[in-house]
Amino acid sequence: MGVIRKTKAVAALLKEFNQGHKAISAKQLIEQLDSKFNKTTIYRVLDRLEEDGVLHSFLGKDGLKWYAKCDGCSASHHKDVHPHFQCLKCGKVDCLSINMPIPNIPNRKVEISQILVQGLCEECFE
Repeated sequence: MGVIRKTKAVAALLKEFNQGHKAISAKQLIEQLDSKFNKTTIYRVLDRLEEDGVLHSFLGKDGLKWYAKCDGCSASHHKDVHPHFQCLKCGKVDCLSINMPIPNIPNRKVEISQILVQGLCEECFE
């Protein structure tokens, strides 16, 4: 798409992601913003922000779609090839800044890879 129109919905969603460094599920966003925007608007804006390289998405536990802020991505190239961690106790999900190389597969070209690591976060580990 290229240029992000600064609508009220875009501003509200970006505000949610700028409040912290953790990922947010589509379900959480709908629950938090349902008094301001309908579900269709929220999904449409999330899709647009992902297409523009502002957010990236991945599947978490139970097939829920999660979104997190991109770091240095653009509309033409996503660089978010990193694992995500989901706490099995509190449910917190965040991006891991570690390198997990994707293996080369003969006669295949990997375009997208999603790695979800599950366990206990730093707060629940004790």
